Amino acid sequence: MPDSRSQPPHSSSSSSGPADSSGLLLCGARLTDGRIVDVRLGGGRIEAVGTVGSLATGTAGARVDLGGYLLLPAPVEPHAHGDTALTADGDGPVSYDPEEVQRRTTEAALLQLGHGATALRSHVHIGDVQGLEVLEAVLTAGRSLCGLAELAVVAMPRVLTGAAGADGLAILRDAVKMGATVVGGCPDTDPDPTGYTEAVLELASEFGCPVDLHTDADDPARLARLAAMAGGLRPGVTLGPCGGLGRLPATASARAADQLAAAGVTVVCLPQGGCAGVERRDTAPVRLLRSAGVRVAAGSGALRDVANPVGRGDPLEAAYLLASRYGLRPEDAYDTVSASARAALGLPEVRVEAGFPGELLAVRGDRLAGALSLAYSRIVVHRGRVVARTSAVREYCNSAAGVLDLPRQGRVQP
Repeated sequence: MPDSRSQPPHSSSSSSGPADSSGLLLCGARLTDGRIVDVRLGGGRIEAVGTVGSLATGTAGARVDLGGYLLLPAPVEPHAHGDTALTADGDGPVSYDPEEVQRRTTEAALLQLGHGATALRSHVHIGDVQGLEVLEAVLTAGRSLCGLAELAVVAMPRVLTGAAGADGLAILRDAVKMGATVVGGCPDTDPDPTGYTEAVLELASEFGCPVDLHTDADDPARLARLAAMAGGLRPGVTLGPCGGLGRLPATASARAADQLAAAGVTVVCLPQGGCAGVERRDTAPVRLLRSAGVRVAAGSGALRDVANPVGRGDPLEAAYLLASRYGLRPEDAYDTVSASARAALGLPEVRVEAGFPGELLAVRGDRLAGALSLAYSRIVVHRGRVVARTSAVREYCNSAAGVLDLPRQGRVQP
């Protein structure tokens, strides 16, 4: 098989430190189409894909044996809450001390990086007693992750209408100037949800920011108004978790799905559980939305906080749940945490082809369905270099089964 052809260069809206310029050769990886290939990376991109043994790297380049691994575009996390992550086991109220928030956000991002997510979007409440200190702590955590993962921040004001609305708008403006790249919030909890949405959309249009709103989406009239306001807004509008759509009558939910599709709105569902700010834990009707033409991505939501004390923050588990519980094909389920999630975050497309970004995940297995089922061992590549490894070894005591040639997780012992 000849090397794949070079693709046009892609640009990214954010950077996460210098790419690996020394080169990296991934050897013997299996692709989802069944081919076993070598993949050469350099300068943060895929330089070539060829038959096993056909590619070479520089003398300073590293080689990674991916025999027994399936190589995929890396997933991303479109809906995280780094400021409250890992607080479920704490005694007393959650601490919002800036150093503690920075520590939690960093630890949570590294946990999710280990799962394969090389980019994350974290929602952060602003205003109230903490003002912008929590936001600054999360932004600091993002800077500390330079070279490992990309962290984008969504600023979430509490109230934007009524007497307190002016203060909320002022602090939202300050948040964008500080470095929040997305504006959002929870319109469902404002006394005037439509007014809240209008204020967010107007400010986003003024600054050229994407919008990411928390909503249960259980009010068809309100959802129709939101879709009408969001239509055509660039760089785009995302809603989540939208579990209420599944509780609406079939005709109402189908009409709402058509309206969201026409407006170009992305829906981020949370199959692993809920998140702060949304009471119900229903998962959005992903098959209905996809059939209507809505881009659907899947996020993790709460990572071991009070909203979901056992949240894993694992994109592959989100894909697994969409396949096992909601009937998506494994390929479509993985798309929700990879291609669709990247598009929702405004990140460039990734394919295992020359010219595309070096954002890859190797999972032990030979088929996508098996990888989603038993995705224990993983190797994560960000900007062309290995940034995380997870190795799982399963052992059994001696038995008659030992004479059989059975697959094993982990390294084969000589």
